[in-house]
Amino acid sequence: MKIDQITFTRFVAAMAIVISHFNKDLFLYKIPYISDVFLKANVGVSYFFILSGFIMIVAYHKKARIDYKDFYRNRFARIYPLYVVGLLLYLVTRYSDFSFYKAFLYLLGIQSWIPGKALVLNFPGWSISVEFLFYLLFPWLYNYFYSKGNKSIWVIAVLIWIGTQFFTNLYVNSHAYKGPHTMSHEFSHYFPLWHVNEFLIGNLAGLFFVNNHKEKNYDIAVSLIFIGILLSLIFIPLNFHNGLMALLFVPLIYLISSNNGLLTKVFSLKPLEFLGEISYAIYIIHIPVLYILRSVLWDYFQVYQSNTVFWIYILVLMVVSAFFYRFIEKPARDYLKR
Repeated sequence: MKIDQITFTRFVAAMAIVISHFNKDLFLYKIPYISDVFLKANVGVSYFFILSGFIMIVAYHKKARIDYKDFYRNRFARIYPLYVVGLLLYLVTRYSDFSFYKAFLYLLGIQSWIPGKALVLNFPGWSISVEFLFYLLFPWLYNYFYSKGNKSIWVIAVLIWIGTQFFTNLYVNSHAYKGPHTMSHEFSHYFPLWHVNEFLIGNLAGLFFVNNHKEKNYDIAVSLIFIGILLSLIFIPLNFHNGLMALLFVPLIYLISSNNGLLTKVFSLKPLEFLGEISYAIYIIHIPVLYILRSVLWDYFQVYQSNTVFWIYILVLMVVSAFFYRFIEKPARDYLKR
């Protein structure tokens, strides 16, 4: 089962993260309310994790059992080659950050397990530590729970989600939390165990979808939920980074996947679907591309104005991401799968 219209939403989430990491002199940060959305747009990673759980079920739900070796090889082929390219690009302008210890953590994808080290080198790579954990768990979950219709996983997943929300939101409002760019922040936001709930909830949403979905025009419902997400980011002062937004992300994913209205026709357009396909490249290389481009524009063209740099950056990022998807990510994936 392939859900074309959901692919484009990955691009939207990736671009929100890209903007959230850009210089805060950007014009978007000077617009009331809009700035609040992008200041919290790292919640897009939470969307990725939930969608990952959803898509895993959709992709494998007809199998009686998942072969561990084949699964791990396929997932490694999917994400690792471009993950390494992101590191190499990062070192072009940040070679002074290199150390063998950091490279060891990064290449093994274990950096997020060590508070204070989650953002070593190409820092968007912290999420790969979490994805690796998901991939480690999924075949076991599928073979012993999902494929057997074991309902206990529903209770377990909901309890893990509730426990994670209580702990992380209490933690960030306690004296133990020292704020952004501290070990406590890395522990509360990037530690892989706090994101397992997102993957499990995504799995449950996928199970519900494959067993119950009926195509219908959900354009209005999808639009209202998206507005609800924006309003939540603007007006609700909670930590959405560790799965709380699943309350809105799950129905959004489900309804977009079941929708046959105008939005689906638009989202399924090949150019938009392609943007979704290159979203992983956009996410994993957006920081090194920014560093390289900014260095070139500053040093050789004396272009400093944030808005100008931003538009050039977005164009270059799209082109480079499309190139890497076409000539690195896809060929490497196909080769490693063989």
